[in-house]
Amino acid sequence: MVTSPDRRTPASADRCASLMDVLHLRKNYGQHVAVKDVSFSLQRGEVLGLLGPNGAGKSTTMMMLAGLLTPASGDVLLDGKRFDGRNPNQRRLLGVVPQEYAIYGELNAVDNLLFFGKLYGLHGKQLKSRCDEVLSQIGLVESAHRPSGNYSGGMKRRLNFGIALMHRPEILILDEPTVGVDPQSRSHLLDCIRQQAAEGVGIIYASHYMEEVQSICQSVAIIDHGEVLAYDSILNLLSGISSDLYLYVDRTAGLAQELGDLGRVGTGSDGEPAIVVPGHDTNTSDAEDSEPLRYGAGTLAAVEALQRPELAWRLQAVLYKLGTLGVHVLRVETQQSNLERLFLQLTGKKMRD
Repeated sequence: MVTSPDRRTPASADRCASLMDVLHLRKNYGQHVAVKDVSFSLQRGEVLGLLGPNGAGKSTTMMMLAGLLTPASGDVLLDGKRFDGRNPNQRRLLGVVPQEYAIYGELNAVDNLLFFGKLYGLHGKQLKSRCDEVLSQIGLVESAHRPSGNYSGGMKRRLNFGIALMHRPEILILDEPTVGVDPQSRSHLLDCIRQQAAEGVGIIYASHYMEEVQSICQSVAIIDHGEVLAYDSILNLLSGISSDLYLYVDRTAGLAQELGDLGRVGTGSDGEPAIVVPGHDTNTSDAEDSEPLRYGAGTLAAVEALQRPELAWRLQAVLYKLGTLGVHVLRVETQQSNLERLFLQLTGKKMRD
């Protein structure tokens, strides 16, 4: 785990200099502290997932990164220089895609792109050429002259994304860019994001779709209560938690009480009843009313603690118990560790508004 941006190991030698360093950001509204202490860094060509439940401070953090809010303390550095949201030269380094549509519905895609391109200083042939390039990238060439207010949700999302690309930013800040879109538009947007990263653009990607974050991001910062609970590469984060084992058996009646904390009666991937032998301590992470785990970036100790008793020991105990009860195990499957499980372990399972 990483304790500070300068300890981050870049993915390759040409990513040594951070595009953005976020250092101990704090923001309060009166007595309410929305962001308490947030730090991470962004490298060239990196897609960094920013995750947090409702009320975690994620939106406030992103507004500070975009220069729309001034932090109470802490700094945002762009290419090593302190970011001033009033500095137009620094703002041109950023492309921001808000969750709400930032388009003019009475204008078509071309006019929207031309308008925002002019705001970033593009003119003449350069502006027209860039507009054509972006239209092709976002897949709106055939619909380019239709009023964007008549577009589908997916088309509006793609145009929203395209506007942020017009001035060729070095950093993209994406807030739920695929929410509510059809599968085709989602796939196209994700491909566009991958292409931007391949061209060296650093991307901060906030989303509630864990499968998207796990597939597209190289690293993740999980925020809750205004603090970073975990920050590292996805590979390192997920290597700290064990996989659950699913034991399909010939009967499950009466087993829940017999198994106690060793396992639980659940369902497998095909919906069939199964005995779930968790790769973590059920007393800690599976109770709906349990407190969320709290640990700062810089240690895997809290996650490692979830693996006691060891999965191998627990599996042996379950098999012995099933044997004494005359229950036959038909097959065993593994549920791989995933980002959603880690997220729930860190932030808790209680619903939030």
